[in-house]
Amino acid sequence: MPITKGFRALVDEATAQITTYSVEQVRARLGSDPTLQVVDIRDPRELEREGTVPGCVHAPRGMLEFWVDPESPYYKPVFGDESKEFVLFCGAGWRSALATKALQDMGMTNVAHIDGGFGAWAKAGAPVETLEAHKAASKAARG
Repeated sequence: MPITKGFRALVDEATAQITTYSVEQVRARLGSDPTLQVVDIRDPRELEREGTVPGCVHAPRGMLEFWVDPESPYYKPVFGDESKEFVLFCGAGWRSALATKALQDMGMTNVAHIDGGFGAWAKAGAPVETLEAHKAASKAARG
């Protein structure tokens, strides 16, 4: 069966319907805006290989909808905080555009994504931490 709509068309359609921030916009809020919650939706191997954004929550793309839905047995309460804006990123911005659109379709209005993803983040020299450092910081923050 031939593909009638490619991934680029899907990403373009999603991008037209979601909020997209530049690396600079998110970087300016990082650490100083308590309403910002950055969400890394990349595969765990990507985090191991490349690191991640300090203070982010990791929610693998394959589990995101389940972690967000309070009716799911996999629900993560962090996603129930309506005072937060959840800003997703992936490697290049394609998966996060589709994921942001999916969360909007689920009813979330406090969701956006980073244009260019982690690749653009790292290229811009924005802060990055190793997965080990991220895990240690997350553990310390939980107490």
